Amino acid sequence: MILVTGASGKTGNAITRALTAHGMDVRAIVRHKKQIDPLKKLGAKEVIVADLLDGEKMDEVFFGTTAIYHICPNMHPQEEEIGQLMIQAAQKNHLKHFVYHSVLHPQVEAMPHHWKKMRVEDQLFRISMPFTILQPAAYMQNVLVYLDKMLKTGEYRIPYSTSSRSSMIDLNDLAEVVVKVLTEEGHENAIYELCSHEALSALDVATVVAGVSGKLILASTLDRADWEKDARKADLSDYAIDTLLKMFQYYEEFDFIGNSNQLTWLLGREPNSFEQFFRKAYNP
Repeated sequence: MILVTGASGKTGNAITRALTAHGMDVRAIVRHKKQIDPLKKLGAKEVIVADLLDGEKMDEVFFGTTAIYHICPNMHPQEEEIGQLMIQAAQKNHLKHFVYHSVLHPQVEAMPHHWKKMRVEDQLFRISMPFTILQPAAYMQNVLVYLDKMLKTGEYRIPYSTSSRSSMIDLNDLAEVVVKVLTEEGHENAIYELCSHEALSALDVATVVAGVSGKLILASTLDRADWEKDARKADLSDYAIDTLLKMFQYYEEFDFIGNSNQLTWLLGREPNSFEQFFRKAYNP
């Protein structure tokens, strides 16, 4: 039985779907009852509603599992504490493998959500249990959040420079790697940087979307003050807003580029390009 935390998000959904398609039993942890049925439909054998900061409940949830794929809720201010509780529960229940969903370049202290993941990685180095750390770039799927607006307005607006370049990964490629790591030997105590071979700017993304959709799409920069107003209207937490603003600033100053060699090796093929991903995802 594989335990998947943070299972209700797009990452958890993709991982659950991939693992169950591979014939593995998944016990998924979610935060709300309304998230149970969607996970069951994706193939999860068990779905448990729990708070990841509830140590007592975690001991109960971990019992009977053999491995964990730990995804912390996005930009959680207590990621280090949650990581510590997950590691303690995994050790107490003698799990055979701890796979941690980290992030590309967690060493960047200027981005708090990256830095917190690095601190969880540090905790894993001090345990005797076999672990694997996956460090994926931002998902290509994230662009789809903007797609309707792009097609209606002809603009792809982001809150940093349109020329800043970033590496990305197709979430389906990540899910394929997770299955390999949890089913094959030889991935113990490894750290894998995961991204495709491209480093694309918003200008590049707009060009691909325009080429596939046949629509005129132009990239433009959204003023960060306007972005913050919209984020507050959407009830984003102060921590999330502050963290994201720091991330935008970092992207603008330094780009965010990784290396595709490890992902290529793990997949045994070239990772999906953004155009390959978008052609498959675009459904007019």
